[in-house]
Order: sequence, then structure tokens, then C-alpha cells
Amino acid sequence: MGAKMHNNAIKLLKSTCIYIKESVDAESYAYYYNNAVLEATRENAYEVVETIVSYLPNAIWSTNEDGHNIIQYVVINRSEMVYNLLYQMSEHKNVYKTIVDPLGNNLLHLAARLAPPEKLNPISGAALQIQRELQWFKEVERFVCSLNTIQKNHLGETPQMLFTKQHKELVTDGEKWMKTTAESYTITSALITTIVFAAAITVPGGSNQDSGIPVFSKKIAFTIFAISDAISLFTSVTSLLMFLSILTARFAEQDFLYKLPTKLIISLITLFISTTAMIVAFGATLYLVFGKSHSWILAPIAVLTCLPVSSFVFLQYPLIRDLVMSTYFRRIFGKKSNKSFY
Repeated sequence: MGAKMHNNAIKLLKSTCIYIKESVDAESYAYYYNNAVLEATRENAYEVVETIVSYLPNAIWSTNEDGHNIIQYVVINRSEMVYNLLYQMSEHKNVYKTIVDPLGNNLLHLAARLAPPEKLNPISGAALQIQRELQWFKEVERFVCSLNTIQKNHLGETPQMLFTKQHKELVTDGEKWMKTTAESYTITSALITTIVFAAAITVPGGSNQDSGIPVFSKKIAFTIFAISDAISLFTSVTSLLMFLSILTARFAEQDFLYKLPTKLIISLITLFISTTAMIVAFGATLYLVFGKSHSWILAPIAVLTCLPVSSFVFLQYPLIRDLVMSTYFRRIFGKKSNKSFY
């Protein structure tokens, strides 16, 4: 039903554009499409913008009350789907590389402004919010002319100066979010390190007093315990060190683009591995101690082992997924269609 309604809406829009083109004087076109195309731009409705411009090409030059055209309005409102239409444009897109608004702001100045709250709020965590803002700034920086990066507006501000000024509070919030997250997980990593280290020097069943060899050394379950405990120890120490490196980081703006998210991703993944390995080692210990006389204990051990692991995945996976996708895999910019646009 949703797809059908969507197709019907596009058909209605096309019919409306055709009607305007055939029934209205050309000089009056703007009266009908100006508000519509600007609102579609703000709402990131790229198909609406694409359809209107395909029938009424001059709609591309629509401006709002502040004198911003569609592409400038796209950058201000962080409408990435409409922005991607630039990749489908002909040489006309070169106009936007040097265009400035009435206040002397070029396109990069507009990218340096803080995004509207409705665009930032859906992004979880201040660190990911500042990362998205940096991604926008870098994308527009690649598009505009190189001289635009040092061009000043009427207030004497370069794009980088404006970005720092507008995002000062968000960077501070991102730093607090990162530090709070790292501090919380540092305690967990330290506890796991302590537990698995203690388990390594006090092996289950003890050791032979004459040879010093563990009593259960020939058991498969002991091998599982030893390997799991070693993995847990090494990964928990790695996680602890990564979290500590976050706490001592300088938290510069540019660090939120790759450096800090990468550290947090590595820390969380190694913490998950260490937690899983620790639970496996504990399960192997229980089986070594009680398995011979109570063989039925293997089934509940396996079930209970899955409980904390699945809980960790359920609770922390959304954060890890958002970090990984936002940092490495989610390309919000780029050519999405081979269809020409203006």
C-alpha cells in the first residue's frame, strides 16, 4: 500500500507540473513551484525536487526569504538525498562552487553552520552528531573551489572559524559523552582483567605438588579453559588500554571524524570478546569440577553461558553498529542514479 501511494503521489505531482506548464504563463511559474520545491528540499524529498525541476527547470533557482537557493538550502538543512542530485548535474553545478549568499557566505560557510535540531536529534550520542557534521563539512569542502576554504564572509570569518564557533558546545558535549562512556567501560574491563588473571594463576582443580602441572591438564575442557582465559586476558587488557587512551585524548574537532570513533569501536569489540571468552572459561571450569559426577550439568552451563553474551549483544550492539556504519560503511554522499538532473 505504501509503494502504491508513493507512486500515485509522484504521478499526481507530474500531472500538476504538466498542468502548470501548459496552463500558466511562464512568468508566473515561480509562484506555484517556489514554496513547494523549497519545502521538499528541507524535508529531503529528493524525488519531488527532481520531478519539479525536470518539468520546470527554472525551479532550480528558487530562493527563500534569506536569498538561499536550493543547493544552499540543502546544505543548511543537511538534506543529503537532495544534495546527491549534484552528482547527476551537468556543468551547471560549477555555479554553486563559487556562489555566495547576501551575507558573503559561500557554500562551505553554510556547511559550517550548526545543523537544525531535527537533523541532529535522531543521531545517537553527541560524538556521532559532531562526526556527521564533520562529514558534511568535508564533503562540501571537496566540492567547492579551494579558495573557498579561506574566503571570509562579511563578519570576517572563514568556514573553519565559523565551524569551530558554531560547534563549540557540541564538541564539548561529544567529549563528555566519550569520556562518560569510556569511564563506564574502563571499570568493566579492569574487573574482567583482574578476574581472568586470578583464574590463570589458580587453575581449576589445582596443580600437582611435585611437578606443578595442573591436575586437569590432559582434559579437553581444561584446554578450552586455558585458551579462553588467555583470550579474555589479552583482549580485556587491550580494551582497558584503548579506553584509557580515549580518556587522555585531546578531543580536537577532527578527532571525532575517525580517530575517536575507531578507538571506541576497537574498545567495545575487544570488551565483547573478553566477556565472551571469560564466560566460556568459567563454563569450562564448572564442567571440570562437576562434570564427571554430574554429566547433566553441561546442558544448563551451555544455556547460561549464552545468557550474558546475548545480553551484551542486545544492549551494546546498537551502539557498535551505529559507530561502525557511521565511520566506515554508511556513505550518505555519492551518485545514486544515472538519470541526469538539470
